This record gives sequence, C-alpha cells and structure tokens, in this order.
Amino acid sequence: MMTENRIRVDRATDPDRYLASDQTVWFQEAMAAPAEEQLIGVPEDQRFAAYVEGADPATYPGIYGVFPLTLTVPGPDAGTRQVPCAGLTWVGVHPDHRRTGVLTAMIRDHLERVRDEEGTHVSALHASEPAIYGRYGYGLASLELEVTLGRGTTLTAPHLDHAAAAVTTQLATVSDAGVAKRMHECHLAAAGMGAVVGAAGYYARVCHQLPELLRDKEPWRVLFARRDGADVGFTMFRRTHKWERARPSGELTVWAVVGDPAAQLALLRRLVDFDLIGSVKVGTVGVDDPLVLWAGGPRSTADVATYDSLWVRLVDVPEALQSRTFCAPCDVVVEVTDQTAPWNEGRWRIRADAAGEATVERTSSEADLRLGVAALGAAYLGGGNLRALQRAGLAEEARPGAVAELWRAMRTDVAPTASVGF
Repeated sequence: MMTENRIRVDRATDPDRYLASDQTVWFQEAMAAPAEEQLIGVPEDQRFAAYVEGADPATYPGIYGVFPLTLTVPGPDAGTRQVPCAGLTWVGVHPDHRRTGVLTAMIRDHLERVRDEEGTHVSALHASEPAIYGRYGYGLASLELEVTLGRGTTLTAPHLDHAAAAVTTQLATVSDAGVAKRMHECHLAAAGMGAVVGAAGYYARVCHQLPELLRDKEPWRVLFARRDGADVGFTMFRRTHKWERARPSGELTVWAVVGDPAAQLALLRRLVDFDLIGSVKVGTVGVDDPLVLWAGGPRSTADVATYDSLWVRLVDVPEALQSRTFCAPCDVVVEVTDQTAPWNEGRWRIRADAAGEATVERTSSEADLRLGVAALGAAYLGGGNLRALQRAGLAEEARPGAVAELWRAMRTDVAPTASVGF
C-alpha cells in the first residue's frame, strides 16, 4: 500500500534489518543469536515493514508482525467456540520517522490484509502504550490481574477438592523434548472464554531460551496437570533466589495457569508449596478467575494489580459479529464509525434469535444507537459493558433501551479471562 506521503508497506524481506529496527525501537540488550532464531514463531510471510524513500538501509522506518491465533468467543449453549484471529505484534516506528504517518499506514495495511484473508475477521493485540490503539478501532475487551500469594496460602474450594485430588502434576523444563507441543495441545483444549491460543510456532517461541535471558535466572519450568494419564492443564514458572535475615524468601513468578477449575486448583496448590519460596506472583489472571475467591478475596492476597489485557478489533463488522453466539435475542440498528477501516462505516441491523445465532446486514433504517467500532471490539467477548460505555459518552442512544438490549445480547455470564502475551 502507498500513502499520500509516499509510505509503502509490504513484506519485510530482510530479517536482520527487521530485527535491527525492533532493537532500535525497544532499546533492549541485543541478543547474539541469528535473526531467524530470535524471530521464531513469527512466520516469514507475516513480517511487514514500512518503506520510505531515502530511509536508512540498515533499518526499516516501521515494522509489524502477526501471530496466527485462535480467539475463544461465546458459543452455543453458554459455551465457547474458537475463531481465527490475527495477533498484531512487533509493532514499532523508528525514532526518525515518528509523527509522519508510518504507524497509521501500517495499521491500515494490517487491517486490509486481514480483511482479504478468508475466514479471519478479527485482530487483537496487547498494548505497550494503551492510549495509542483506541484511535485505530481497538477496544479494551478484557482485564488482567497479577495476584501475589504468600507461600502456603490456603486455597479453599470444598466442592472441587475431590476433583482436584484426582489430578496429578508432573514437572518439566521448557527445553525438554515435546514440551512445546504438549503446551499447545493442552492450551487449545482448555482455552477459556476470551483466551488466545497461538499456532505451534508460538509455543516453540515461548519455550526457546536465549542465553542473555537466562543470565542469573532459572530456566522456565512447566508443571503439567494430568488426569487419567492425559494432560489437562499446565503452568509455566520460574524461581528467583532471595534470603531475608537468613530466612528463605524466594520469588516464584507464574506466566499463566491453564486448565479447568480442578486442574488450576491442583496446579496452584503445588505452586504455593515449593521449598525456599516466600511469595508466588501469578500473572494472566482474569477478573472472574476463581483464584481470588479461593484465596478469600483481594485483601487475603499479598497484592492484586490490575492491567489491560486483550484489545480486540473487528476488521469485518458483520462477519465478526456473526462468528460469535449471542446470549439473548436482539434487533438493533447500529450506526458504526470507523475511520481506519471505512468499509465498516454505516448502519448495520443486528438481529439475534433465541438460539443466539445472529445476522448482521446493512440497512437504511434509522439508527437505534451510534458508536465507534472500538466499542463493539470492547464488547465482543462479553466483557466491555456497552451500558457503561454509553454513560461515559462513548456511545449514543437514539432509541431508548437500545444499548441495554444489545448489551444483554452480547454479555457473558462471567467476564472473559486474561490473555497470554504475544
């Protein structure tokens, strides 16, 4: 794509230049491994760059990448289904090219490519700076808690104790043969509402340990939950030695805990019982995750921090909405504004039947409510309250009750879980 100020966005064909661009933007320690080793998990055909005449040939003016993902959305009978999702990542603009339209050109290019890809109607990302992506139609669809527990924390779940006791745990290291494959298969089978699951290459990336990232650190460990000889969950963690007044006060950091509630309970009880550990910091915890309830509430933990998790972008409004199941009937005409993907602009009639199947069609009827496409992205997983967005002035109601009607149809029984990073 070529923009008015002569920014062209196309495939990034030089991995060394791509990596040098990333290092310039993120200013972290440069790794010694070859570029392709550092780019594991980002397919070659999913690396893109901005080209500007006269730019430094050693770096790109801007880069972005895409992880092929599945996103777990509301499905039939209050269940879930998994839909293809383009995971936007590795986004960066060279300092010499900021404020020149490079990011806008790259986002537009990404959305056009996703629109043209058969079967994919949604993009998602984790925002390094959350003020940026709402301007491009991404809506905050889920929140993430980081929960710190003390060693030996009692996790109370009387009606799950029997099921958790039937789960065994098995310790492995991420570099062990077959671990990445087991993680991928297990995550795909156990993904909760709102979770993203990467392709096999994503887990190869998660399990790949560069020497610079291991300096003075334990290799990442994986604890698998097993039931009847099969994997039903896992957690990935690492420990850091720490002593205070000759007492062991090590810190155990958890990337995520995956599995059904009984498997998660068995894994967490094991995590708070490691020797030489003083605190356990669990990341990727959803706001309705049972962990906080098992611990006795937020004040029964050592600390709870809240962050934005997944930002969701409807690239093709009708197809994306029809890909998920609605939780109540509705018949609402929505006027959507979308400056970055103008093909979504206009009025859409959203009709969902009692079974939750929806049809979304263009209409000339008067709008019942008006909102930006980011508001639909925020509500897509059932977590971004449309009524609250209206109260905040981010949606406008023309027909009384229209916002509540659409929100009751899109919301879910529990909030979407947090998403692993990508």
